[in-house]
Amino acid sequence: MRVPSLTLAAAGATLLAPAALPVPAAAAPPRERPVAPSEGAVPAADLLARLGACHRISHGRYRTDAGAPATVSVCGTEAAVFWKADLDIDCDGRPGARCNPRTDPQFAATTAYPQSDGRYLNAETLPYIVVPAPSPLWDPGELGVRGGAVAAVVYRGRVQYAVVGDTGPSDLIGEASYATARSLGIRTDPGGGGAPSGVTYIVFKNSRVDPIENHPAAVATGERLARLFVADE
Repeated sequence: MRVPSLTLAAAGATLLAPAALPVPAAAAPPRERPVAPSEGAVPAADLLARLGACHRISHGRYRTDAGAPATVSVCGTEAAVFWKADLDIDCDGRPGARCNPRTDPQFAATTAYPQSDGRYLNAETLPYIVVPAPSPLWDPGELGVRGGAVAAVVYRGRVQYAVVGDTGPSDLIGEASYATARSLGIRTDPGGGGAPSGVTYIVFKNSRVDPIENHPAAVATGERLARLFVADE
C-alpha cells in the first residue's frame, strides 16, 4: 500500500482535473512510448558489484509499505548512499493523462521540490526518486541527498538515471516516479503496479542537477559519476 508523499504545499489542497473533451468513437486510447534502452555506459552489474556489503548508515531500518516489517537499511560508501527495496509508483505533481486524481486515489498535486519555473514536477515525464523525510532514522541532507541529487536506479540489468524529486513518510522507503518505473520496464499503474523487490537505489553524495527538470543533464552527470564510482577501487 503506497502512502502519499510529503510535500511543501499545505495539506488537503484539492486539484480538480479539467473535464475530458469528447473523443470520437473510433479514436484509439493513448499508448505509452516503448521502453527506452538502458541509459549509461556503466553496466548495471558493475554498479551493483561496486556497492559491496552494506555499511549501514541509517539508525535502524525502514518499511517498504505501511504495516510491513522494517527490513531496509540505508547503506553508505565514500561516494554514495544506497538501499535495496521495492518500487512503489509516485504519480504526484502536475496532473496528466496517466497521473491524476482519477487514476491515482492518493494523487497529490505537489512535489517537495518544484522545477525552475515554480511548477511542480511531472511524474509522467521526469524520472525521479522519493527519499524519506528527515528523522532520527536518517537525515538524507546530512550526506548531500537533497532535491536535484543524482541517482542511479538499477533493476533487472537496467540502469535509469534520475533525480531526487520528492520526499515521503519518514519511516518508509522504496518509491519512484511513473517515468522511472516505465523506463525500467516496471508496471506503472499507481494502484497496482510497481516492483515488489529487487530495486537498488544509488544516490551520489553532494551531486546536483540544476534545473531539477533537466533530465539530459541528470543522465550526463549520472554517467560521469557512475564511471568514477566503479573505477574507485
